[in-house]
Amino acid sequence: MRTSPTGAAPRRTIAPMAATDGRTRLTEALAAISLTTDLATGVGFEKGLRECAVASALAEALGLPAAEQRTAHVAALLRSVGCTSHAVENGAAFGDDVAFEAVLHVLDPGDPAVFAAQMAGFGAWAAPERRPALARHFAEVAPATGPQAARAGCEASTAVCVRLGLGDAVARALAEVYERWDGLGIPDALAGEAISLPGRIVQLAEQAVLAHARGGRRAALAEVARRAGGQLDPALAAAFAEHAGAALAPLDAPDPLAEALAREPPPPRRLAAGELERLAFALAAVADLKGAWLTGHSPAVARLADAAAGLAGLGERERADLRVAALLHDIGRAGVPSSVWDRPGPIGPADAERVRLHPYWTGRVLERVPALAGLAPVAAAHHERLDGSGYHRGTRGGDLPFPARLLAAADVLQASCEPRPHRPALTLGEAARAVGQEARDGRLDPDAVGAVVEAAGLPRPRAAWPAGLSTREVEVLRLAARGLPNKAIAAELVVSARTVQHHLASVYDKTGRRTRGGAAMFAAEHGLLPPPPGGRAA
Repeated sequence: MRTSPTGAAPRRTIAPMAATDGRTRLTEALAAISLTTDLATGVGFEKGLRECAVASALAEALGLPAAEQRTAHVAALLRSVGCTSHAVENGAAFGDDVAFEAVLHVLDPGDPAVFAAQMAGFGAWAAPERRPALARHFAEVAPATGPQAARAGCEASTAVCVRLGLGDAVARALAEVYERWDGLGIPDALAGEAISLPGRIVQLAEQAVLAHARGGRRAALAEVARRAGGQLDPALAAAFAEHAGAALAPLDAPDPLAEALAREPPPPRRLAAGELERLAFALAAVADLKGAWLTGHSPAVARLADAAAGLAGLGERERADLRVAALLHDIGRAGVPSSVWDRPGPIGPADAERVRLHPYWTGRVLERVPALAGLAPVAAAHHERLDGSGYHRGTRGGDLPFPARLLAAADVLQASCEPRPHRPALTLGEAARAVGQEARDGRLDPDAVGAVVEAAGLPRPRAAWPAGLSTREVEVLRLAARGLPNKAIAAELVVSARTVQHHLASVYDKTGRRTRGGAAMFAAEHGLLPPPPGGRAA
């Protein structure tokens, strides 16, 4: 194993994660995409899972062939996978692309009275004086930009289908999500049975789920009936009414994910080793499209973190888990409007809080899916800091596993080398000095920073310890924290007991602690304590 700059074995890992061992069901992995796109489209968390269950229940009630049932099941989960492909443009035009997407899901240009009411309330996310202008702007640009945006989403959806080997039928259904039975849809103005049956089922299931969330079973039936012959296939709408008991039953289930899994047509497909990483790459692309300045960030962080993990001595299984966690670390960005990520100036308190919560949403998505839950402690901790000054939990060093520290250092270094709307990119040397200062200030782990800087192609920096501690003082502190008396520390380090006393006095002065117990707490808070012999870090 490679040692740290101090000669101590680096704090290594957490309990092995199950996500990359080849046992993950495809549906579980797709559920993570569905939950992420729920955030990006403002439709309510787990809406996609409910839509999947309703679409599958309706397809089963209609007695469709297994292949079409499977297509409807997968397409319903991925219905909004292309939603971030035009997020930057939507944010620039309408301010809040998340709220705008939520409105797009229910707009009905085929019903003049309903559409007029919808447009009268358009822009509710903005200040009242701005709403009429937003509605006028939408009316002006929608005929040209609507098809363009839909095509961008279709391209993104197709790319995901190809990467995951989901087949042409799923790709077709995803390309049809904004088409309509009456031909008023986009991007190709398809009409009637030119839209695939699984595509029509997904369209109906979505409207049923959204209406059910507003007013229950009666509202779902009424909304599907109202849209019949316009957006929705009238024969399919009639069949839905006939089989409403079976089709809407999944919405009474207590756990939407369990219901979606149970509705998957057999046999369930499981991801082979390595396939999850390809899926994570696709999901990383969805998240990175949320900002004009973010494209490619997550894969670059994953590559850097993986190389650093190799230098730090992590095993291949641990590195595989870290790569996937790094790819997924920013999926919570999807819930924050693109206009926030692309803003060149300061952001207000409300938007700052949304930014601070994006790691929370990363963790929430991963924790919701059992096969991916083991990734959450690493992926969602990329903005935590050893001194507790990070977010969103304010976790301190002793509770941050070493892979999370590697990811945090890799994220900072990579982001520093990328331009942002509020600052230019740093050179690699400047970024390395910046993360080194973060380590000296006690915010980032020195071992992790050293490995990340070396992985980026620069010489590993000399160890930088918090509070200005020297490497020898850290070694004395570590032994004192284990309860060793001065003579035992002196024997361990081959120095005199007087020298140990001198180093401890310096430790107390620099850390502001006055007792060994207090100094030991400082060491724990800043991640300075190595694992016990033969053990692993917490």
